[in-house]
Amino acid sequence: MAETFYSQIAANKRNSFLLTLVIVVLFALLGFSIGYAIGGDVTSALFVMVIALVVGALISAGSYFSGDSLVLAASSAKEVDASAAPQLMNVIQELAIAANIPMPKVYIIDDTAPNAFATCRDPQHASVAITTGLLEKLDREELQGVFGHELSHVRNYDIRFALLVGVLVGSIALLADFFLRFTFWGGGRRSSNREGGSNGLQAIMFVVAIVLAILAPIASRLVQLAVNRQREYLADASSVALTRNPHGLEQALAKISADQEVLEVANRATQHMYITNPFKKFEERSSGLFSTHPATVDRINRLRELTGEQPLDPAEAAPLAGLD
Repeated sequence: MAETFYSQIAANKRNSFLLTLVIVVLFALLGFSIGYAIGGDVTSALFVMVIALVVGALISAGSYFSGDSLVLAASSAKEVDASAAPQLMNVIQELAIAANIPMPKVYIIDDTAPNAFATCRDPQHASVAITTGLLEKLDREELQGVFGHELSHVRNYDIRFALLVGVLVGSIALLADFFLRFTFWGGGRRSSNREGGSNGLQAIMFVVAIVLAILAPIASRLVQLAVNRQREYLADASSVALTRNPHGLEQALAKISADQEVLEVANRATQHMYITNPFKKFEERSSGLFSTHPATVDRINRLRELTGEQPLDPAEAAPLAGLD
């Protein structure tokens, strides 16, 4: 029996929230252990957690209100209207109506590599950016699949969700770095020997804090990447819910992933926002990076589940394997 896009959407949302919960637990454990290791009591532990949350909230607020314009500027995106790109605006408008969201602002990136992304703090302040290469190399059906995906990110509040996860991961990294530097300069030794005594529980928490400070940033980053991949699966299934046509998105993903053009304006800060990974495996900048996107073969096979089709056979999958 073919899986429905509703069941895929529900599963991807559930996985996203469970993975985010893992990051929250990591943050809480790290903050509590560092606070206890430094202060030797629960009050100190809670104080450290609150300070980290406040710093994270300030960073989040700055990103929330200025992130869109910064991303579009960094991508050299130029706003267009219906007179400049009538077919493009028509496709996006019909999908915005289907998604029941306001028409987003539309931007063009002058680059021959086919790709696209959406950015917003909410559906009322949304923008979609697409490359000239995407417009030239995809037909209308494929464009509908791509913009169904991007507008699903907007409707599902994925950008805000990614911001929350990013702030949590950044807070973990900042807190871990602070504690390791504090320990390196002898702060831990002074607090452990305060008042001439050695608190056994505090000493244990100090060791736990050091271990977490080393491992938590790595673990949270891996979980963040897993969250990003779940939201991509979610946007794929949501696109099918809007277009009722998994084939358009399937063909678009295959074309974009297999294209050998290099997207020059992409960088590590914006990499995760594109519909497929803009870094190609043969590029020097892609080396050593964790994957921000699910494998194209996996995404296509999930789309095929929606219609009861067989997964890609080895001959079909081979050209797409290893591109992400």
